[in-house]
Formats: sequence, structure tokens, C-alpha cells
Amino acid sequence: MRYLQYGTLQKLGLGHFDSWASSFGETQTAIELAPEGTGYRAKTRFAKFFNLPELVSLFKECADIQTPDMLKLPVPEAEYENVVLKPSGHQQDMVASLAERAEQVRDRKVDVSDDNMLKITNDGRKLALDQRLINDMLPDNENSKAGACANKAFEIWEQTREQRSAQLIFCDLSTPKGDGTFSVYEDVRSKLIEKGVPPEEIAFIHDANTEQKKAELFGRVRSGQVRFLLGSTQKMGAGTNVQDRLIALHHLDVPWRPSDIEQQEGRILRQGNMNKSVRIFRYVTEGTFDAYSWQVIENKQKFISQIMTSRSPVRSCEDVDEAALSYAEVKALATGNPYIKEKMALDVEVSKLKLLKADYTSRKYHLENNITNRYPLQAASLKACISGLEADIRTVRENLPWLGTEATEREKAQFHMQVGNKTYTDRKEAGAAIIGMCRETKGMNAGVTIGEYAGFKMTVSFDPFYHKTEMELKGQISHKLEIGADPLGNIARINHVLENVEKNLAEAREKKAEVERQLETAKRELGKPFEKEKELSEKLARLAELNSLLDMEGGNGKTGGPVREDTMEKGKEATGHAGMQCRSVIGRLRQLQPDTETVCGRDTGKNRDDQQHDAGY
Repeated sequence: MRYLQYGTLQKLGLGHFDSWASSFGETQTAIELAPEGTGYRAKTRFAKFFNLPELVSLFKECADIQTPDMLKLPVPEAEYENVVLKPSGHQQDMVASLAERAEQVRDRKVDVSDDNMLKITNDGRKLALDQRLINDMLPDNENSKAGACANKAFEIWEQTREQRSAQLIFCDLSTPKGDGTFSVYEDVRSKLIEKGVPPEEIAFIHDANTEQKKAELFGRVRSGQVRFLLGSTQKMGAGTNVQDRLIALHHLDVPWRPSDIEQQEGRILRQGNMNKSVRIFRYVTEGTFDAYSWQVIENKQKFISQIMTSRSPVRSCEDVDEAALSYAEVKALATGNPYIKEKMALDVEVSKLKLLKADYTSRKYHLENNITNRYPLQAASLKACISGLEADIRTVRENLPWLGTEATEREKAQFHMQVGNKTYTDRKEAGAAIIGMCRETKGMNAGVTIGEYAGFKMTVSFDPFYHKTEMELKGQISHKLEIGADPLGNIARINHVLENVEKNLAEAREKKAEVERQLETAKRELGKPFEKEKELSEKLARLAELNSLLDMEGGNGKTGGPVREDTMEKGKEATGHAGMQCRSVIGRLRQLQPDTETVCGRDTGKNRDDQQHDAGY
């Protein structure tokens, strides 16, 4: 925003970070270990965001947010399956040793150049993938990820032998080096070959080290010659267009960022996949680093999804990481002050409850939007569609009573079709006349009426993107079909569309009934209260008491210390100034919008304190 919207930020008085932070962010004070490790201190960090609708509106001036639910692309439906594996005895022993190393690092008993948390984390990721990555002398675990992946992949390979469907296997660790060292890639390939997969049907993305080789490899995957492609996010992410025959995707390890997961799954959840349903496998080893890694990914994505959304965001959200909460629990156990221990524990519990309340509030707003807007509009649209279809059915029955009969009866029936200024009684001549009119109107973007048939006006238009000519049969509603090069085939297509009007009516009635059921379900769900409201209120009250006892609002960086009056006055003055600035900026932002927005039936111009209360903060 600083580089793309500098003028706008200056106009709104948000040129400095402090100004931006006072309008959209809030600091939070918490107790943490002092750097020297001998005591505790109060630390203030940037942890909460509010006025999100205005922030997103400002951001959309320089960025266009398009989410999958907005694009509605014809992508396959994904079926997710988590494959949970038991750790071996060696893995369990190594996990225990990692915990001991972490304790040594936490207690500063080792030099950071010899061992540190980054090394431990990396070893933990390797151990979760395969124990031989830590020590290649260890035996192969029968419950390893490579073995489980090979079993699942081979099973799908056999089931889709006729279709020659392909599979992707992602693994960011243990990529093939070609120097004879252990590699998960080589292990998966050898296991697949042992089961009966031809070696030429398995390929590594790393072997295609030029753009020409990549293009050839991708072509073999799309044609079904290569049915297993193994690679990493970096080499097999964006730009890998092999979706034509993909039926399954396997996550062997866990990337660091949600965008990496999105890139991986975006290889298979794409347009152009001939499979309507695909399977995505996630392999997790119990009691290892996998659970932590997936949880970190999930929490990051939750926070991102609150901003990058097609719906209007809630007014405030909190940057809470479950991993950080677990660290807080450890710190609470280490301190001797009972008030601090209780406060740290309450901070964890309250943060979790606030997340649940925020999720409840978000779902409530979504339900309100569905009840007041989405479902009624869908029901009204379907009602109008049903009425139009019923009228068109009557028109079809009056003009084409022979539809639905045997082919011989159809040929005997009288045929009348007006194309241009001429009426045709011969089907082939009418079809040829339609093709001729389509050629004349090919350069026109708008629909052109070329005639009438059985009480329906015929309108044609050319789609330059797909290079095809479409016809609309307009009665009470429009019925679309594609025009081909065969005259008799076009007449048959027109009759087939009119014959299917009754089928379309049944489907519309079924959809309307489903919408009505969803509306009733949403109304019942909306009436349910937040089940942990009482617990949250009680813990918030107790937390306020503990903050008062520990004098957390003193602003002097020490717990339990005296609070100077001049410090308090300065704090009040600063807070008041920030509040005035925040209100003025948000007011100017709202002036940029034509009308006061409503988020799921609620006024976004509501007082911030009220909104925070609604969101559970």
C-alpha cells in the first residue's frame, strides 16, 4: 500500500506507520521471559486488527481479490483423506531426543552454533517423513510414508488402468541428488516398480532440467504415458499444467506456507481435468512434527482467509497462533508466581474461546446473509424459472405434439420453420438456411433473431473466445444450444432441447425444494446461542481481576510496580489522540464509499466497541 497507494495514504493521513497502526491495529501486552532468562517482563506487541471492511476497501483500490467461490470455475471436486501412520520405535526414540535437545537449547546449555531450534525443527520434519533421513543405516519402516503412499498410489493406478489417469506426489524434502544417498523419491519409485508399475510410467520433475524437457514431460503426463510425477513445490508448482488426466495428489510432507499448499493442490483442481472428482491424500506420522506443521499451516490460513475473502469481513480479528499459545502454557509452568501462572493459563483459554466466538459470529453473519438475501433470491429466481418452463411446456405440446414419439412418427409429422422471411417445410433445407444466417451474423457480438419455430424465437450469436455459434430458443425463458455444420443435426438438436424442457422443469422444482430446506435449516441454526458464552464471560471477568492485581496497565514494563500519575495521564492523552485520529480516518474512508455498507444484515458503521463485543473481543 505504501508504494501503490502513497497519494491515497497521504490524503487520508495514513502516511506514517503509527497513523496506520492506530487506525487498523491494536497492541496487546503480555508477560514473557526477559532476554537474560532470569525474570519476566511486560511486552507490548502488535496483535489485533480492526476496521477490516474499510481496510479491505482501501486495499481493493490497488488489488483485485478473486477467490474460487467468486470465479466459480469448472474444477473437479476434491475428496480429502488423511492417512495417519504409527511411528516406529526408532522414530519415537528420536522424537524424545529432539525434546531433550530443545530443553538444552531453551536452557542455553549449548552454543547456538552447535545446536539451535532451527536445526531441531528441520530434523523433526525429516524424521516425520522418514527415519532414514536422520540415519540412513536405519531399516525401512513398514509404516513409512513412502510405503503408505506407494500402496495408495498403486491401488489407484490399477483402478484407472483403462483411463490411464495420472497422479502427482509432492515432497519438498529429500529430493533426488543422484549421488547414491537415500532419497524418498527413489524409495517411492522402487516400491512402485516392485508392485508392478513399469519404470517408464514414473518420472521425477528434477530430471527435466530444461524448458524443452519440461514441456516434453508434461506432454507425456497429459497423454497418459507418464502416470506418476514426483516433485517439489518449487519445481512443480506454478506453471505445471498437467491436469488433463490427474486423478490423485499426495502430500508426503508439509510445506511452511499456505500458499505452497494452494500451489500444490492447484495442479489438480484446475479447468481441463477430465475427472469430475479427484482424491487428495495427506500423510501424517503420529507423535512427530507433522501435527505441529499442519496446525501452523491451518492457523496461518485461517488468518489469511479473514482478509482474502469474497464476503465482507468481520470488523475485527485477532492474530492468534496456536503454537504461540502452547509456548505460553510452557512459560506458565516455569514461573513461580501463582497470579502469573493463572493469568498465562487464562490468556490461552480466553484466546481460544474468542476464536470460537469469532467463528460463531462469522457463521451467524453468513447465515443471516443466506436467510435475508441468498436463499430468498434463489427461491424467487427458481420460482420465475418454473413458471416460465411450465408456460414453455404448454407451447411445446401445442405446436410439437409428436415430440417424444418414435423416429418414424417424427418423420411423418408436419414440419414448419421460419428462417429469415421464408417458411420451410423440409428439415434439411431449414437446417441449411440456419447455417447460412449464422454465417451472415458471425461478426456480430449481440444476438440476432433469425426466425421462429414452434412458438419460440430463434436468436443466434457468435462466441469469439470459444469460436462457436450459439442459438437461443426464446419462449418465456431462453433455451441454449450450439449450432454445428450438419443441417439435419441442427434440427435434431433444436428438437432435443425442446424435448428436455419437462426434464428441466423437474430439476428446477427439485432445486427450489432444496433451497427451501436449506432456508429452514439456516433459520434453526441461527437461533442457536454461542454455547460457551457463559464460560467466556466468567474467564474475561477473572482475567480483568488478575490484570488489576498484576498492574498490567501501568506501562512501566514491570509487573507489580507502582504506576506514576504522569505516565497514566500521558497514556490517556496518547490514547485519546489515537482514537480521534482513528475516527477521523475511518470517517474519510467511509466517505469514499457511496453508501453505508451492510455486512450480512448489519451496519458496518456501528461503533467499534459494539462490533468488538459482537465478534467476541
